[in-house]
Amino acid sequence: MRVPSRSPGQPPGTPLASAAPTHRLPAEGAPQPTPPATPDLDAYRAAVMDLLVEVNALADAASTTARQVLLDERLREPAIAAVLEATPQGLVGARETLLLEMARYRPNPRSSAGNLTALVRIYLLSRIDVMWWRDAPAYRTDAQLHASPDLVDLEWLRRRDLLRFRYQEQPTTLLGRGVRAARRQLLPDARPRTAGLRFRRARREVVGLLNDIGREFARLTPPAAPPLWVTSLVRSTEYQYQLRRLGYAAMLPSAHCLGYAVDVELAWFERFGVRDTLADLLLARQRAGEVNVVDEGQAWHLCLSPAARPRFRRAYEAEMGA
Repeated sequence: MRVPSRSPGQPPGTPLASAAPTHRLPAEGAPQPTPPATPDLDAYRAAVMDLLVEVNALADAASTTARQVLLDERLREPAIAAVLEATPQGLVGARETLLLEMARYRPNPRSSAGNLTALVRIYLLSRIDVMWWRDAPAYRTDAQLHASPDLVDLEWLRRRDLLRFRYQEQPTTLLGRGVRAARRQLLPDARPRTAGLRFRRARREVVGLLNDIGREFARLTPPAAPPLWVTSLVRSTEYQYQLRRLGYAAMLPSAHCLGYAVDVELAWFERFGVRDTLADLLLARQRAGEVNVVDEGQAWHLCLSPAARPRFRRAYEAEMGA
């Protein structure tokens, strides 16, 4: 399994010392090295969808060996292998991790993976996130996440009416959990059925993206429709492991642990007749190269693309007057 090397870097102005021999520049007219080709994400997504049809046909327990043979063959197809090879684990590591996830899978009402096919879909499509942000450091602990200067406090922005989306925090006390349960009994459909945010913090460019989507969603829907609702944002790796122990389909590595992924509610908007509007909007953003989208049922997972990051960072700074 390949592990990407990450050096701590040099202080500004410090020359790099190396024992390696000095390389001469290639002579004029000499052939230049060809940069690695960017994987075709449309071809990757199409190949994954084709693979899912076959996985679904072999979803019973008696087909375990046949599923493994299928994955061994199909994951090596050029359209799929190009993306998996570009992740930190490489093709072999990604394959082994997927097989392990499938072996450990047990149906769980908490999990967004309602069946084995959904698990494979979530894992493979989320590898685009991992490929995009392969060199970004993860927030390993809750304390590291809380102390990060790269994240802003959503509550501070919300109180100043600077957010075009809604969220709710996880209750942290017994009283808070009781109030949440009572509210759900009295008004069961007033809010999405979600635990809420463990951390009310986000990267500035992610806030810019969500505000932009929120404004467009508001323009496309009737005045009575509620605004965009975010169910999950940045997580620490520590918390991601906790979610896995509780039975959630929390993949590792994950762009949530880098601060570039979010989950937005979809199913709840069906009662307002605007679910398809939001779904179409998100898929259009994917086609434009702004995000990667993973259908996880009740909520959809979005990951900001590196190419779109500068634009949404500038949008955030312009909107906040930074």
